[in-house]
This record gives sequence, structure tokens and C-alpha cells, in this order.
Amino acid sequence: MTQTPLSIPLDRASPIPLYFQVAREIERRILDGELAAGTRLENEVVLADRLGLSRPTLRRAIGYLVDRGLLVRRRGVGTQVVRPRVRRPVELSSLYDDLTRAGEEPRTEVLRLVVEEPPPAVAAVLELPEGGRAYTIERLRRIGDGPLALMRNHVPADLVRLDEDALRDHGLYQLLRAAGVRLKVASQSIGARVATAAEARVLEERRGAPLLTMDRTVYDDVGRVVEHGSHLYRASRYSFELTLTG
Repeated sequence: MTQTPLSIPLDRASPIPLYFQVAREIERRILDGELAAGTRLENEVVLADRLGLSRPTLRRAIGYLVDRGLLVRRRGVGTQVVRPRVRRPVELSSLYDDLTRAGEEPRTEVLRLVVEEPPPAVAAVLELPEGGRAYTIERLRRIGDGPLALMRNHVPADLVRLDEDALRDHGLYQLLRAAGVRLKVASQSIGARVATAAEARVLEERRGAPLLTMDRTVYDDVGRVVEHGSHLYRASRYSFELTLTG
């Protein structure tokens, strides 16, 4: 693939650092589709000279985009655009809702849907009475040309009526809200681990690839536990975004 020459206007009188002006403009072009996945950028020496920048300044801009998962450096190939990771805000919303808001077209495969007496640890989280039953839902969420997340959720069986068609076409939180459940607050933990052989096969990753994990327990407006989920996300295509205030 030929290298793509870039022309980026810079405001040298601006208080915004030059590296950041370059990085944000390249990021905008990637997110807008002007620079497609696989596009090769010029050699850093050539690009720095074209933009009238020092090599350290340009290297800092490229490093910023590499850290954000928008560019990758490959030995013998150079710097290439990669498919942007999905950046998800940490809030009480479903993955389906967030992807739709981001302009994606999520597709869902329902791998398993049963009503059963869940394992004791899950029953305790759901605060089910002895012998209580819950939906166990396993889904694979896809966007674009590949899988993004492997999701397992548990929902008390007496809360809502679920079927595979509805879960293929809608997000779980959409279905809960449509059933009159008012989601209020959640307890959530985010972590990371490596993929097992089975997980890697389903997610089309290599065995041992890094995965992001999310465990969430959701409560309604009267304090009932209405859902517990354990999700796995491909770290190569996904990240969580937090806003911190002080």
C-alpha cells in the first residue's frame, strides 16, 4: 500500500501544543473515515519535514494516537491506521445503546437462553429466594466485520418475558424498560485478563489475547436487583472512558 501524504494546517500562535494539533486532526480524519483502516502514513522524517515540525514533536503526536488505539507501528511496514476501538462511557446504559448512539449497527447472536435455578453465587447476587429461577442469557455482540463482546447476563424470571428474537433485535435494558422496570443504579467492576482457548475462538482472537472484563449488578428504583452481567470485551477494539471531576 502506498504511503499517504498529509497536509495539516497548524496554528503556531495557539496555546494548544503543536503535537496535539497534529494528533487531533489525524484522529478526526480517522474517525470521519477520511483515513481508512490500513492506510500507511509517511515516514516520520518526511512527515515532520512536510509539516515543519521537529521529529520529537511529530513522534509525540504519533505516540499519542498509538496509545489511543488509532495507529499502530509495524516493523518493516511503518505507521498504519487501525480500526478505532469502541470507546464506551461508564454509565448506566447497555452496550447496545452505546453502540447505537455512536453510529454503529450492532448485531447479536443469542448463544444460550434458558430459565433455570442459577448457581448459588449468582442466586445470592440476584437476592432470589430458595429455588428461585432466572434467565441465563449468553450473547455474542458484533459490529462491523467481527465480534466485540461475549456477554452473560442473569435476570430474575418473574421480572420480564424474554425470547431470542427480542434479544437479537434489541438491547437487554431496552427490553427491561419496555416491561416497566425502572433502572436506577448499578455496582460495577472493570478488570482485565487473558482469553481462554474457548473465548478466543468465539471472539476470533488468539489464545491468551488481552480481554477487558466488566461485572455489573443493576438495581431498580425500589432497590430490587434486576440484572447481573459478566461481559468480556476484545481489548484490541474496545475501551472504557471515565470522566473524573475534582
